Amino acid sequence: MFLKNLMFSLNATVPVFLMMVFGWFVHRIKLLDDNATSQINKFVFRTLLPALLFMDLSTADFRRVWDGKFVLFCMCATLLSVGVAVVYSLIVGKGCERGEIIQASYRSSAAVLGIAFVNNIYGHSTMAALMIVGTVPLYNVIAVTALAVTSPEKDKSRGKSAVALNTLKSIVTNPIILGIAVGMIWSLLKIPQPVILSKSVTYLGNMATPLSLIALGASFKFGEAKGKLPVTLGIAALKLVLFCAVFLPIAVKLGFRGEKLIAILVMLGSATTGSCFVMAKNLGHKGTITAFAVMLTTLLSAFTLTGWLFVLKTLGYI
Repeated sequence: MFLKNLMFSLNATVPVFLMMVFGWFVHRIKLLDDNATSQINKFVFRTLLPALLFMDLSTADFRRVWDGKFVLFCMCATLLSVGVAVVYSLIVGKGCERGEIIQASYRSSAAVLGIAFVNNIYGHSTMAALMIVGTVPLYNVIAVTALAVTSPEKDKSRGKSAVALNTLKSIVTNPIILGIAVGMIWSLLKIPQPVILSKSVTYLGNMATPLSLIALGASFKFGEAKGKLPVTLGIAALKLVLFCAVFLPIAVKLGFRGEKLIAILVMLGSATTGSCFVMAKNLGHKGTITAFAVMLTTLLSAFTLTGWLFVLKTLGYI
C-alpha cells in the first residue's frame, strides 16, 4: 500500500514539476520570450482557468450530496490557515512580498489535484467538489485582496478608500471567481449542457494546467530566487506540514472519514497551485516567491502527501 501510494503521488506531482522545467528550458533556448510568456499568463488567467473551474463545478450535483458540516469545516480551516499565513508574512516579508507570501502559504491545488486524488482512490469526486465549494471562492477572494492591497503598482497617494474600491472591483471582475459563480449557478439550476458546449469547455479547461505550468517555468528567474529560499522553505513547512498537523486531527475528531478526509488532506497539504503565479503576475507582482513556492511545494508534496496518506491509512481512517 505504501509503495502504491508513493507511486500515485509521484505520478501526480513529478509531471507537474517537469512541465515547469520544460517551460524554463524553452525560455532558455529562446522558443518563448518574456512578452510571449506574459501573453500566455493573461490568456490562461482570463479564459482557461475560468473554463476549468466551470467544467468542474457545473456538472456536480450539489443538491443531492450537500454536507453543510463538511463545507463549513473546509471554510473555517481555510480562514484559520490564512490567519497563520498573514502572521508569517508580517514576520518574514517586506512590502509587496507579503501578498505573495500569504497567497502561496494557504492556496492549494484543490480544483486540479483534489478531484484527481479522490478519483484515484474512490472512483468519484463528490466530496472533492464540495471541498472546492468551501475553499476555492475563499482562496480567490482572499488572494485578490492580499495581492491588490500589497501590489507594487497600486497608487499609494489615492488613499485607503480608493484602494478598497479597486480591491472590490478586482474581486468582482476576477475571471476565476466569475468561473466559479457561473459553474455553481449552472449546477444548481440543472441547466443541461449540449455536447458541443461540454466538449468545447473541456478542451479549454484541459489546456489550463499545462499552459499555466509552462508559463510559470518560463517566467522563473533562478537569480532572483537565490535570496528567497528561507522564506520559501517556511511557506513549504506551513503548506505541507503544519496545516495538516493541526487540522487533520480536528477533522478526525469531528468524524470525517474516507473520501471526506482525503479531500481535506488535499485541501490542507497539497502543493501551492500554479494559478497563484498567474494571479500574482496579473496583479502587478514579480511572482518570484510564488513561482519558487509552487516549484518547491510541488516537488516536496510527492513525499509529504504520501506520508500523510500512509499515516491515515495505518490508523484506519481511510
